[in-house]
Amino acid sequence: MRFEISKVLDAIEGRVCTDPSLARAVVDLAEVIRWQDLDGGRPASLLRLGMVIDALSRQLEEDSVPVYAIVHRALLSDADLTSNERMVVRRWADDGLVEVLDHPGDRMLEVADLLGLPVLSRVRFDGLGGRYPWLGQAGRVLAPVPGAGGPVFIAHVGGGQSPASGSRSPAGAKLLTRQWRCPESGCALFGGGGGGGAFADLARVDRAPAGQPPPSLRNGAPTCPRHGTRLSDAGPRSRTEVLAVRIGGLVRRRFALTEAQPVLVGRAPDSSGGIVLGQWLNDEARRWISRSHVRFELRAPASGRGAASDGPSWSGRGEVIVTDTSTNGSGVRPGGSMAEPDRIALAPQQSRVLGQGDIVELYPGVQVGRADELLSDAKFSPTSVMAEAPTMAMRLPRP
Repeated sequence: MRFEISKVLDAIEGRVCTDPSLARAVVDLAEVIRWQDLDGGRPASLLRLGMVIDALSRQLEEDSVPVYAIVHRALLSDADLTSNERMVVRRWADDGLVEVLDHPGDRMLEVADLLGLPVLSRVRFDGLGGRYPWLGQAGRVLAPVPGAGGPVFIAHVGGGQSPASGSRSPAGAKLLTRQWRCPESGCALFGGGGGGGAFADLARVDRAPAGQPPPSLRNGAPTCPRHGTRLSDAGPRSRTEVLAVRIGGLVRRRFALTEAQPVLVGRAPDSSGGIVLGQWLNDEARRWISRSHVRFELRAPASGRGAASDGPSWSGRGEVIVTDTSTNGSGVRPGGSMAEPDRIALAPQQSRVLGQGDIVELYPGVQVGRADELLSDAKFSPTSVMAEAPTMAMRLPRP
C-alpha cells in the first residue's frame, strides 16, 4: 500500500510546476486536500490533487496537464497529512515546483491575473470583481465537485463548465520579459534554480529546467512571494516557444523550448530534459523511431522583430528549427496538411525552419508542433495520475 501511494505521489509530482509557459490552472493546495467529498476518505489527502488534475486533463482533452499550486505554509506541518505526504510537499517547495506562502488566496488570484490562467476553487471570491474583472468571465473560476467518474467542474462565478484561459495582464506580460533574482540565499523560485532545501537530494533528476514564475507585485515593485524581499532585474528572459506532442490524434504533453537549450524528442533520449515518447508508442512506432529522433532549437527571428509580440512566447516569437537526428528520417506537414503529396521528407541530419502551422512527423500519427496549433482530434482517454492509487484510497461517491 505504501509503495503504491508513493508511486501515485511521484506521478502527481510530474504535474505540478511554477513554469508560466506550461501551467494550465491555479490551485490552492491546502484547499484541495480537504475536499473530503471527492473520495470519502480521511480529512486531508494529497491524492485529491491527483483527482483534480485528472479532471482537468479530461476537460482539456490533453495528457500531462500541469497545475500551478500555491501552498499555505501551515500545510508543511499539517498533522492530517501523512508524514510521507508532508515530506513530498516540502520536497516540492525545496525544488521550486510550488509556492509556499502565508496567504495563498491573494497570490492565487495574482498568478491567475498575471498569467491569464483559470482558477480551480470552491471559493466565490465575492467583492473582488472590481480588482479582477475577469472573475466574471465564463470558465475562469471553476469548482471541482464529485461526479460519477471522478471530479467534474461547476461554475461559481461567470458560468461555463470548461476551464478557460484569458489574456495575460499588461503587468504580467511586462514582468515575464525579464529574469529576476531574490537576495535570499537558496531561493527556490528566484535563485537560479530550486533544490536548495533539506529534501534536495530527493528531487527527480529527469525533470527539465522549469521557467521562472512571475514575481509578486507589492507597491508596484517585483517582489519574491515567498520571502517578501524586492527582486533585482537579472536581464532579459530567453524567448520561449511551447511545443506539443500528439500521438494517435491525442495531445500527450507540452514542453517549453528556449533559446538557451535545444530539446531532443524520441523514443528515449539520453539527454536531460529530453522528451520521452516510448510509453505511448505501439511496437511498429517503437522500431521506427530512434532514441533521439529529432532536435528542436529556438533562435531569434531573422527579421529582427523586437521583444513585443502577440505570439505565445514571453519575449517575442522566435524561429523553431527542427533537425532530424534519427536513423530512418522524419517528415514535415506544411501548414498541418495531412495530404501525402504535401509531406516534405527530412533526411537524417537535415534541418528546417518551421513555418506557421507546420507539424513534424516522426512516424505516421506521431507528431510535434506548436502547442497553439496542435490540438487533440480523436476520442480522448487520458493517462491518469491516479492509476497506481490503492482502491481503498479512492472511494468515489455513488452517482
